[in-house]
Amino acid sequence: MFKPKYPSPDTYTPATIRPALAPAECAAATPASAKPQTALGGLVQNSPGTALALAAGGVAGVLALASVAVSLLLAVAVTAVALSVSGVVLLFLVRALRQDFRNH
Repeated sequence: MFKPKYPSPDTYTPATIRPALAPAECAAATPASAKPQTALGGLVQNSPGTALALAAGGVAGVLALASVAVSLLLAVAVTAVALSVSGVVLLFLVRALRQDFRNH
């Protein structure tokens, strides 16, 4: 039930097969001045607007990361202050209890 069903090997019909070229024939078949084609047909052009958009995106990314870092540091600082204040309050309470015990 859960086993995959594979087609029988005799149903595969390969496309036309070209013979492999020797390295020397490959070099002769490809001209030296041929440029590699991109998905846009080799017509990728950068404009000042593109550079400005990339710079703005980079600045926005840096600002976002900086704001996250600052908020994390602020959270650590607030936690440290809260713990230190609660430690001082507990220290005063323990001292008051000890003095109260000694006086009675």
